[in-house]
Amino acid sequence: MIFDEREQVLWADAWSNTSFKIKFFGGLSLVAVTLSLYPLFFDYIEQRNGKVLNDFFLQKLPAKNVSTPVFTIIWSMGALTLYQVISNPRIAINTIWCFLLIALTRVVSISLWHLDPPTELIPLIDPLSNTFYGGKFITKDLFYSGHTATQFLMFLCLEKRIDKILALISTVMIGILVLIQHVHYTLDVLTAPLFAYLCFKASQWLLKQF
Repeated sequence: MIFDEREQVLWADAWSNTSFKIKFFGGLSLVAVTLSLYPLFFDYIEQRNGKVLNDFFLQKLPAKNVSTPVFTIIWSMGALTLYQVISNPRIAINTIWCFLLIALTRVVSISLWHLDPPTELIPLIDPLSNTFYGGKFITKDLFYSGHTATQFLMFLCLEKRIDKILALISTVMIGILVLIQHVHYTLDVLTAPLFAYLCFKASQWLLKQF
């Protein structure tokens, strides 16, 4: 980590640190490249055949369209995180690099696990999010849940107690809601926080090394 967790860091201090500037703009560039390649990757996985998991819990859960609450929570927490990112460069750089690692590890995990979606899947409707998926709803980006992992990422990166509480609540709610919509298997949701935590620790290690 570039700055000690206990010290208050201002953007003026951050910009005077050459290492911070390299990691900040380097991380943003890698995120931009990764997201620009996402549509090609998702086009690829939509064409392949996979396995439908025998998810006992999901079979007992009636499918309902909860797109509105899902994206209300996601974009509300996104706005809160953006506000804190603008206020705190330490939160900014941690979020950038953790998000990058989540995006990359999802590419790896989705590539390794060839899964078809749950049979009662109801598409999540959000025009803004779907732009990163090539303008269409993707059904096979399953293991692990990016929606749930991103909410837990916010819990890990945010520093104020109330922000962490809100992020943890949103993680649980999003995990439940994507299961209600049947866009993920239970395994996808339960493992997402673990992957997010590993990405967070890995990002902290990387930021210390270079």
